[in-house]
Amino acid sequence: MAGGGDVLIVGSINMDLVLRVSELPAPGQTVSGGTFAQHGGGKGANQAVAATRMGAAVTMVGAVGADEFGRAAVADLAGEGVDVSRVAILSGVSSGIALIVVDERGENQIAVASGANAALDGAAVEQALAGFAPRPGGVVLLSFELGDGALLAAAKVAAAHMMRLVVNPSPARALHPELIALSPILLPNEGEAAALTGEREPRAAALALTKVTGAEVIVTLGAEGALLVGATSPASVEHIPAPTVEVVDTTGAGDVFAGTLAAELAAGSTLAHAARLAVRSASLSVGVAGARGRN
Repeated sequence: MAGGGDVLIVGSINMDLVLRVSELPAPGQTVSGGTFAQHGGGKGANQAVAATRMGAAVTMVGAVGADEFGRAAVADLAGEGVDVSRVAILSGVSSGIALIVVDERGENQIAVASGANAALDGAAVEQALAGFAPRPGGVVLLSFELGDGALLAAAKVAAAHMMRLVVNPSPARALHPELIALSPILLPNEGEAAALTGEREPRAAALALTKVTGAEVIVTLGAEGALLVGATSPASVEHIPAPTVEVVDTTGAGDVFAGTLAAELAAGSTLAHAARLAVRSASLSVGVAGARGRN
């Protein structure tokens, strides 16, 4: 377990409304007989919980609406030990909501209404981080459910405080040139890596991304584990296998990976060691329902 390093997470905060059904519906199809549950969610919030559970001191920057979902989401984070003092509560806008359908194999379909997350811009992040003073060796973790303005403001804070920058480009979109210039460690899954590079094979995609950023890349492979590609030339390539587990729900496994990785890096672990622990944590998380399965 990590030992209390500082992790700053700037990302989305949602409430997940989850239906468990026998099979995922096809377009135009209704699948009945399911069960319903409500869980805290959002990539940023999920990652914050995972990092906190690994022992990191986590500060969350994000936004929720002044509604029941927002209050519950912030309370969930605070209950996990996440510092929520820099989370904005916005009137006149709804909290982010994710509608998730999970089948008997643990596979899912997800649709998201961004709500307050979309209102978090660069100026709001700069204001939220005024006076932020992390200890040396910290990590900033970003994901793409926020706009580029918010992410760039957070990345500049990382650079100013000499914090390590980890970017989970999910959902995938083009990398902003100013973000690339800060040489982030990229953490896509294999589909996102393909979307960013046009390379279908994960190793080729990871190698292409390291040439763009000049930094290491980790491509997560689901049940196959992860691929760690170094930034040296010639690049080192390590496949990290995942343990075999019974799958209940794959929702949020990538967030558990990212949060665990950030916590371990902040605690002083090497990237390779942090990635191995992250694979293990993500694998264990799919044995529990909800996006915040225990890691």
